[in-house]
Amino acid sequence: MDTPKGFGVPRPVPEAAAEVVEPEVLTDDVELDLSVDEAAARVEETLAALDAELVGLAPVKRRVREIASLLLVDRARRQFGLTSSRPTLHMSFTGGPGTGKTTVALRMAAILHALGYIRAPRVHTVTRDDLVGQFIGHTAPKTKEAIARAAGGVLFIDEAYYLFRPDNERDYGQEVIEILLTEMENERGDLVVIFAGYPDRMATFFSANPGLSSRVPHHIGFDDYNHTELVQIADLMLTSENFRFDDAAQSAFSEYLTKRMRRPRFSNARSVRNAIERSRLRQARRLVELRRPLRKEDLITLTAEDIYGSSVFLAETAGEAQ
Repeated sequence: MDTPKGFGVPRPVPEAAAEVVEPEVLTDDVELDLSVDEAAARVEETLAALDAELVGLAPVKRRVREIASLLLVDRARRQFGLTSSRPTLHMSFTGGPGTGKTTVALRMAAILHALGYIRAPRVHTVTRDDLVGQFIGHTAPKTKEAIARAAGGVLFIDEAYYLFRPDNERDYGQEVIEILLTEMENERGDLVVIFAGYPDRMATFFSANPGLSSRVPHHIGFDDYNHTELVQIADLMLTSENFRFDDAAQSAFSEYLTKRMRRPRFSNARSVRNAIERSRLRQARRLVELRRPLRKEDLITLTAEDIYGSSVFLAETAGEAQ
């Protein structure tokens, strides 16, 4: 029986593991065309999907493409028998809520799987509550279970800074960090960990845990979206759900965004999605109250009335009346 690595986290056993046949090493005079590589084609498809899904975020997309290029070249080097250390792929995604961190994690998993760096294009998302126990001896089993679920894929730790609470000496979050440190080093070929959270808090988190910081070479920042980008995101969301704004609603939603962005707890694309969902509720009520046969155009169109019913406008009106 093999001796378990690290903290002895159990690993899922493949159901029908086929014998791995090592490819022949290419000779020095061979020319390797990356453009016809099947894996490279799947990576390019994934990158194209990322461009289509996410508005803006040019620095993020550029960094993802750089990581993909590094892995493609590393794969090509191995085909020529050029040995080097396996790239460390643990990452940190920093940015506000609704800036696309989870979407990029999913696409990154697809890239890593296409190039053979993880066994499945799977992302297991956890928070502090999924890792930290409530009493002595409870944290290690919870953390090991989460790592086992993510094995062969990506472990995405959202709001990772909550693992570190220096003001509480009896907090068990430090135990999670110690387990992660060991697993990230010993299981580099079977697990990629992505830490995510607000930029300032993540900076404090890593500065207080230098051992962890040294194991995370890829730090990617996600900026908040501007007004124009949020309007584009709304249009994409509507199109994907077979809805549209009429001209008046388009103007009303732009006005809504201007006001909502100034209010507390604005969450970028997440707030846009929530606003559209509530507009659909108001549209549904409006259509039912028409008490007439409905056309397709009625069902797909959101009007200014559906937008102006938002509490953002109602609260402002109430304030002016006082």
